[in-house]
Amino acid sequence: MFDRQNVGLEPHVWEVGSLCRAISDALQARFNPVAVRGEISGFSRAASGHCYFSIKDPQGQIRCAMFKRAASMMDFSPRDGELVEVRGRLGVYEARGDLQLVVESMQRAGQGALFEQFLRLKAKLEQEGLFDSARKRELPVFPRAIGVVTSPGAAAWHDVMTALKRRVPHIPVVMIPALVQGAQAPASIVRALEKLYSMAGDDAPEKNGVPPVDVILLVRGGGSIEDLWAFNDEQLARIIVQSPVPLVSGVGHETDFTIADFCADLRAPTPTAAAELVAQPRDLWLGALELMQERLTEAVERQLDRHAQCLDMAARQISRPSNHIAKQRLELMHRTQRLQQSVQQQLHRGDKQLEQWSATLPRSIERSMGRLEQRLANAATRLELLNPQHVLARGYSLLSDARGRTVTSVKQAPPGTALNVAVSDGVLDVVVTPPRLL
Repeated sequence: MFDRQNVGLEPHVWEVGSLCRAISDALQARFNPVAVRGEISGFSRAASGHCYFSIKDPQGQIRCAMFKRAASMMDFSPRDGELVEVRGRLGVYEARGDLQLVVESMQRAGQGALFEQFLRLKAKLEQEGLFDSARKRELPVFPRAIGVVTSPGAAAWHDVMTALKRRVPHIPVVMIPALVQGAQAPASIVRALEKLYSMAGDDAPEKNGVPPVDVILLVRGGGSIEDLWAFNDEQLARIIVQSPVPLVSGVGHETDFTIADFCADLRAPTPTAAAELVAQPRDLWLGALELMQERLTEAVERQLDRHAQCLDMAARQISRPSNHIAKQRLELMHRTQRLQQSVQQQLHRGDKQLEQWSATLPRSIERSMGRLEQRLANAATRLELLNPQHVLARGYSLLSDARGRTVTSVKQAPPGTALNVAVSDGVLDVVVTPPRLL
């Protein structure tokens, strides 16, 4: 029942805006500045550059706003579910009457102490020269085999294999499993790299049909600084710089950096990007090989055409069959040998490159050479058909004077002239009698 005796104790009637401001003042006096640790939820960045999200834990959540100036000073991209520490001021957003934390700075939870360790180790190793660009090596264009160190159950391994199978399915991949998170991870990665080093480089033997590894990928997916801390280990850094072949680090996301990234020959923003850096698309190089094959075939055909033309000219200039036929046969044999040697040398160099570039080599060059050699054989047959000896065998003869000049008219041989008459099986010596006009 309503107690009339308490009528005089009725609360003060506030204007809504005044009450919100009073609550905000009370929060300011009681709590601010405040630091909060929690998990990001519902993170969004407006076109203005301001960020809006909530900080939560199992017991509750607080709405947060981070204005453009503070947001521009962050050194990472916040993601939902990420554990962070924020500093700011509690207040009331009067338009909705909501409790709101205006965030002035944000860092990943635990990042402060770990980041200081990271900076100290980075400075130490940099002073020792482990990060020098002079010791960085270029990646091989056509690796014989690719080595990978990562966790076999991680998404990074799946991403790497997907990229490699798509771009270079013919190149073998050697995967050495390792822990990539936790206290035991650095030692596990070191052991995996040392095992892979024994299979890498020109001096490494071929094992089970797999050629030596020419490049190594050290990969892991993204995570917090604690998740990636294994890659900030000093012993691991020193092992990385001892790699006998170029080593690519693909750890975390694009905004994540570790000591391993600085020690590697090349840093990739993601595991997928690391795989793509060492895997030139096979189709690109097969297209280049086809173009080279076409140019080589055209060059050989032009060379054969020139030689055939020379043979035709030589055939027209033959005067004494017994001498010129032997010379032409010898010259033809020499030219054929030189041509075959030249083509074989070019094909050998081409085959050697093709063996390095692809496990499936086109054999069209060999087929083209067969056609070209057939053309050369046909040209030799045509030349043989021009052999005047065949004409002599049909009953014709070839007249020449004492100087060896061919006699084609009675005007060249007045009566009494001594002539040589070449027939199919020898030469007759005759003396010209007065001619009989036809």
